[in-house]
Amino acid sequence: MVFFGDPSATLVHACVRDGRGGSPTAVLDDGPFGEEVRRRVPGEAGASHAVFVSPCPARDGLPVFSLRFFTSEGELPSCGHGTVAALGYLAARAGTDAYRVFLRVAGRTFPGWAERKGAYAEVGFAYGPVELREPAAGESELVLPALGLAPDTLGRPETLGPNPLGPDTPGRPQALAPGTLRPGVRVASVGRPRLLVPVASRSGLAALAPDMGRLRAACDRLGLLGCYVYSVPSPAGRVAARMFAPSIGVPEDIANANSTACLAAHLAGRGIGRIAVDMGDSLGSPATISATTRDGVVRLGGGVLITRPRP
Repeated sequence: MVFFGDPSATLVHACVRDGRGGSPTAVLDDGPFGEEVRRRVPGEAGASHAVFVSPCPARDGLPVFSLRFFTSEGELPSCGHGTVAALGYLAARAGTDAYRVFLRVAGRTFPGWAERKGAYAEVGFAYGPVELREPAAGESELVLPALGLAPDTLGRPETLGPNPLGPDTPGRPQALAPGTLRPGVRVASVGRPRLLVPVASRSGLAALAPDMGRLRAACDRLGLLGCYVYSVPSPAGRVAARMFAPSIGVPEDIANANSTACLAAHLAGRGIGRIAVDMGDSLGSPATISATTRDGVVRLGGGVLITRPRP
């Protein structure tokens, strides 16, 4: 795909599962684009996000690129699946089977890598620190009902009670079965905070039907990026997750690697050092993100497929 006459614009399917699906992400060389143009790129590409790539001086004999991320609502300080997409784009452009690079995001520089097999590549990068905390008073109570989960009824029939946003906020999602919500809600941040919400099963996760208007109002009031709802991990570390982020113009994200890094850091504190998170099934575009935590460092990985730009 080509935007505004820039021949470097490419659609990358990030975090594909078994060679299909993934999150379509527009990647292009940066240029003198204004804010309005940058915000239009994702929609015109049929993507939720766009990544703008700029070369920087080399470091330790390796190339360095700066990344900026945009949705239709504006710029993001970081984007995990956008970083995965950028790595696939840069590796394809370099034309080598094994690719190594440094990436610069929001003032932080970190290593990335890719192993290519034609239009497909397995990529990864080392993530920075993740901040985790307990929800402050009122955070869960304001957000969880918008998901259809009551914060004070674990294991009992969910009763949503009064709308905490007030009577003028429309809509109320259907309450789910008793015990759907599990203990352990956390606020996590790798630049912007989001709520990590555990549920008991994949079926409970699939049944979620949030009130997006109510969720956006709650997240906007609290300064949250959105809500990452995940199933209890299997013994092998397999997880299913859904990311709801209407505040940034993405009602549901096909793949959200930043939030997966947050979850990996959280679960590492419980002795789970490796996870694979399935996302996108509710949107018909299966995606999987892997994460390994060692010595406090989270390493994210995923597969990418490249759609070549038109000549």
